[in-house]
Amino acid sequence: MITDKIRHKDIDDTKLQRLVEAALFIADKPLSVQLLKRDFLIEYRVSNLRIRDIIIAIQAQYKGRGVELNKVASGYRFQTPAELSDDLAHLYKEKAPKYSRAILETLALIAYKQPITRGEIEDIRGVAVSSQIIKTLTDRNWIKTVGQKEVPGRPVLYASTQEFLDYFSLTSLDQLPALMPMEDFTS
Repeated sequence: MITDKIRHKDIDDTKLQRLVEAALFIADKPLSVQLLKRDFLIEYRVSNLRIRDIIIAIQAQYKGRGVELNKVASGYRFQTPAELSDDLAHLYKEKAPKYSRAILETLALIAYKQPITRGEIEDIRGVAVSSQIIKTLTDRNWIKTVGQKEVPGRPVLYASTQEFLDYFSLTSLDQLPALMPMEDFTS
């Protein structure tokens, strides 16, 4: 194993914090403690707990500023606070993709009822789920297949991904808003 041959060096907290902060700034995806240790701090003697402590210190330094260090499902990333998004939206040239009601309904059912089959989604929605909807959600890496249901025909089971949680700045499915009771829709 390569790491056995590397002589690990000591690192002081100041340099460690600077390295972690820089790695989080330049990363194109959220970074977990394990990823930081494996990809950016491999030559240093540093524990996961120490990295977490450094991350907490960085979070405290950026609290209430124009960017904040936030935890999402797959790790940590810098992002602008939600309350600034309207003021900064014109700086972002790329338009956010528009999603149809059918795509959003399908995504919501998968997120709340996972694992779920296409047939179960169709039963709840009352209409067929097109292959294009599943393809769009799969291409975005918001859903994935997680197996097959043990019933005749063995339909594919779908579930949400970490990318789905990251996109919506969630750390877990527990943070999804509570569902409204069905009777609230019929009134």
